[in-house]
Amino acid sequence: MVDACPPPAAFGELCKLLFIKIQDEKTPRKKGQPYEFQIKTHEPSRKLADRIKAIYEQAKAKDPQVFTDTIRIDDATLRTLVSHMEAISFSKTDLDTKGVAFEQFMDDFFKGDFGQYFTPREIIDFAVEMTCPKADDIVLDPACGSGGFLLYALDYVRRGASEYHTPDSIDHYTHWHDFAQKNLFGIEINDEIARVAKMNMILHDDGHSNIVGEDALERVERIRKTTGNNGFKVNAFTLILTNPPFGAQIALTEHPYLHDFELGKQEDNKGKSKPRKNQKTEILFIERIHQFLKPGVGRAAVVLPDGILTNSSLQYVRDFLLQRFQLLAVVSLPQTAFSHFGAGVKASLVFLRRRAEDEIPNDTEAIFMTAPEKIGYDATGRKCGNDLPEVAQQYRAFMKNPKPFFV
Repeated sequence: MVDACPPPAAFGELCKLLFIKIQDEKTPRKKGQPYEFQIKTHEPSRKLADRIKAIYEQAKAKDPQVFTDTIRIDDATLRTLVSHMEAISFSKTDLDTKGVAFEQFMDDFFKGDFGQYFTPREIIDFAVEMTCPKADDIVLDPACGSGGFLLYALDYVRRGASEYHTPDSIDHYTHWHDFAQKNLFGIEINDEIARVAKMNMILHDDGHSNIVGEDALERVERIRKTTGNNGFKVNAFTLILTNPPFGAQIALTEHPYLHDFELGKQEDNKGKSKPRKNQKTEILFIERIHQFLKPGVGRAAVVLPDGILTNSSLQYVRDFLLQRFQLLAVVSLPQTAFSHFGAGVKASLVFLRRRAEDEIPNDTEAIFMTAPEKIGYDATGRKCGNDLPEVAQQYRAFMKNPKPFFV
């Protein structure tokens, strides 16, 4: 068995075997030469395990960003998993099939305590359709979880490549593959989940190299230093797609970076600014998203709890948001939108554009607002009607002639 561990860690162990299997399929071999990821005739479990682990160590050395620890599966369990996987060719399985299988598997794992790491595909797909990523967009999810937003952005650009290049041509491949390798960035505070996100992207033919395990609210220069990735810069990203964690408190005593945030401060009774003792994560993420976006053109789709939009005590947050962003659309999600994944917070999907440095908010700016009743699944996760594709069409029409809109 896998050593006792939470579901994401167990899922991570399975991802290690997927990683080995894919690397084995990619290894050049002569015609008729057998693959290594299979059980050989009369091969004892220990010998199989030693060979699989040796392959893993070689693959890990070639791509150390994905996994850093050892395989923690006992020999008998490893043999069973290899027996189920050896006949499957991931390189010959189409992307849609791999995507559905991986998402269905994650759906079983990321519920309850781990629901925060998995956003329903219908909401992700809708956010991507609303923002229409392009191959020259620099895309970030600062709370990327299992990588859903990044994956759907990649698939959107991949589908769009056919509008510019002949399918199966080198130019078609370069169009989306360069985007995957150079323009997709993710930050995930949980290292196990970050590895799952990388594996998810590898299954979809890359895009994992800029996913890092780090606290997205840390000082940006620290993120660059600890990850060794210089792509994480302020004022750099043209599109952010994210569902940040809700409700957790960031305490100044544990996270000194809190006083770096404007929303991490408050005025005392003398009108002087002082650090707050704590602040909610979703509020700090609003400011971090603003910092990461490119002024004037950077846009974002963010899941936010409705309290930020309606709570009278959070007026200062709304003031910050409206001063720094143009509010493009607010799509109020049903109360049950995240119930299937263990969260009951009423939330909205908010679409924003970062204002230019000298841009002054305009009171005549129209905001697209709607509250779809059906979003593709019910409170139990069962499939049902979906109003979101129609909402996306309405939004595109709205953007051609912005004027007050509410359904």
